[in-house]
Amino acid sequence: MIDERFKTIRLKGLQAFEAVGRCGGVTAAALELKVSPGAISQQIHKIESFLGVSLLERSGRTVELTAWGRLYHQEISKGFEQFALAQQLLEKARNETALVLSALSSVVNKWIGRRIFDWQALHPDVQVRIIGRDKEPRIGFDDVDFRVSYGSDVLQHDHYTELFRDWVVPVCSPSLMQDRAHAARDLFEQPLLHVEWERHFTPYPSWAEFAAMAGLSSEASTPGRSFTLSSSAIDAAVNKRGVVLAQMSMISDELEAQTLVIPVDMRIPLRESYFLAWDRSALQKPRGREFRDWLVAISRQQALASAPK
Repeated sequence: MIDERFKTIRLKGLQAFEAVGRCGGVTAAALELKVSPGAISQQIHKIESFLGVSLLERSGRTVELTAWGRLYHQEISKGFEQFALAQQLLEKARNETALVLSALSSVVNKWIGRRIFDWQALHPDVQVRIIGRDKEPRIGFDDVDFRVSYGSDVLQHDHYTELFRDWVVPVCSPSLMQDRAHAARDLFEQPLLHVEWERHFTPYPSWAEFAAMAGLSSEASTPGRSFTLSSSAIDAAVNKRGVVLAQMSMISDELEAQTLVIPVDMRIPLRESYFLAWDRSALQKPRGREFRDWLVAISRQQALASAPK
C-alpha cells in the first residue's frame, strides 16, 4: 500500500528535482523548465519536507545531491525516462506519414485506387497505403485509419458518414455494339455478364430489373457468366466478353479511353450507399482530417456524375 505522504508530492516538484539532478544545478534546471531558480528551489523544499530528508547539499551558489538525493534521483529518473519514451512513441505514431485506407476490392481497383493519385499530387509528403479487403476491419485494433464500406456493414464502426449512392448502367466494348442509336432490347442480343455479390450484401441490380424498367419481358434476361466482384465483370466487358451493368463510379477511365461505351443510358441505383468510417486517432495524424474531407468531397462529385442527368 502506498504511504499517504507520497500522494501529496506533485509531479511538478518531481520534475524540478529530476531536472536539477540531471542538469547539475538549480539554474540549469530552471533554464530547461523555463521557470525561475527560486521556483525550482521552492519545489524541492516541498519534497524534502514531505520525505523528511535532505535531497540537496547547498554550498554558496552550488548544490549537490546528498546520498539520499542520489538514491531518490536514480529511481525517479526511471519514471521520467519512461515518460519520455511514451512521448516519443506517441509522436512517432502521430508523425507517421502513411495514412491507411481499407476498402472493398472492387472499390480499390476501379475507384479510389485511381482517384488517390489526385490526392498524392496535392500532398506528395503524405503516403497513403490502400488495402483491398472485402471483410470489414476492426477499426481501432487493425492497422487501418479509414474504411470505405457498403451499406449496413458500416454500422459496426463508431464514426462514419455517408459518401454516395452509386448507379449502374449497361456498358460493353465498342466492338460489340457500334456507335449508333440502340434500344434496350438490342442489349439482350449480346452475351450478358452478371454481377452477384456475396449474400451478406443487398442484391446487385440485375438484368431482370433492367428488362422490367425497359418494359421488356423477364425472359429477355438470359443466363450468362456471373462474377462476385464488380471489377472482374467490368474487365470481362472490356475484353469483349459481353454487356454488363457496371457501376458509374468504376468505369470513368474506360469510358474516357473508349474501351467501354454506354449503348443505352438507362441507370439503376444501388440499393444502399457507400460510407466512410474512420478511427478518431487518424484525424490527429498529419493531413488525416484533410484526407477525410477530401474523400467526402470527391464522393459528392461522384454522386452527381453517377446519377442520371
